[in-house]
Amino acid sequence: MPTPNLTKGAQRHPEKRRNPDKPQPRRPEWLRVKAPAAGAFTETRKLMRELNLVTVCEEAACPNIGECWAQKHATMMILGSICTRACAFCNVATGRPDLLDPHEPENVARAVATLGLAHVVITSVDRDDLDDGGARHFAETITAIRAQSPTTTIEVLTPDFLRKEGAVEIVVEARPDVFNHNMETVPRLYPSVRPGARYFHSLSVLADVKKMDPSIFTKSGIMVGLGEDDSEVSQVMDDLRAAQVDFMTIGQYLQPTPKHAEVDRFVTPEQFTHYADAGQAKGFLMMASTPLTRSSYHADADFAALRDARTAQLVAG
Repeated sequence: MPTPNLTKGAQRHPEKRRNPDKPQPRRPEWLRVKAPAAGAFTETRKLMRELNLVTVCEEAACPNIGECWAQKHATMMILGSICTRACAFCNVATGRPDLLDPHEPENVARAVATLGLAHVVITSVDRDDLDDGGARHFAETITAIRAQSPTTTIEVLTPDFLRKEGAVEIVVEARPDVFNHNMETVPRLYPSVRPGARYFHSLSVLADVKKMDPSIFTKSGIMVGLGEDDSEVSQVMDDLRAAQVDFMTIGQYLQPTPKHAEVDRFVTPEQFTHYADAGQAKGFLMMASTPLTRSSYHADADFAALRDARTAQLVAG
């Protein structure tokens, strides 16, 4: 099957300097979301507070929080609320990290059980200050969830564990159902957008997971609208497929505050469909590509579809 054409004539945009006084652009109609309502949303927030849990939904200012929390779907963020890195796109606070909460794995497991989640996504801040980057804490959280909710499928969205030898192995040995690590952007933009990370190291994390345990689904995602062009998006797809990644997500970058990286462009819904078609043609089992797509958005339904896609692939031979 030929690869669908991406947008023709896309021009490479020069990297933009971060401008703390730059106003945020007006969002197009397709990026407007409803304000959170009461009811289940309020109950979810109350539970997070009672168990002293942090969610990436709040910390990263996710535009889908109203929809997800109304359905009692929350993405727990472990290892504290302070990140040791300062990525230009991210709204999570940077600074001196929190002390690890030894009760956090058990509290996350209680929240999962209370919410009755069939599928849960566990993510974290970067913890470059820890000798294992927080890998053991991930493993302990997976184990605690399995003990309380044995039928819940578990997806981890991990940091890159840069210079943390053996960390990826620790998480893989805990056997999450999905191992997600986001590339975030194209390699050319790493110095300005993700300066603390290394593109090819992130690729190697995903490739290593597949080598260690082929049964674990691997997943990664990028944002568009940071200054990349469509040929670069296509190259990331090719790199992820070379690492045998099963599932790719692509969503629109939204500037959290005027102090963050500027939005270079608003990608149209039609172009997101082109990305999805291209990814399917390249061999991904699943593609989630819409303006509001985020790593954990509709993760429960996506996991079911991902599992079905693998089964269909195996049956087809």
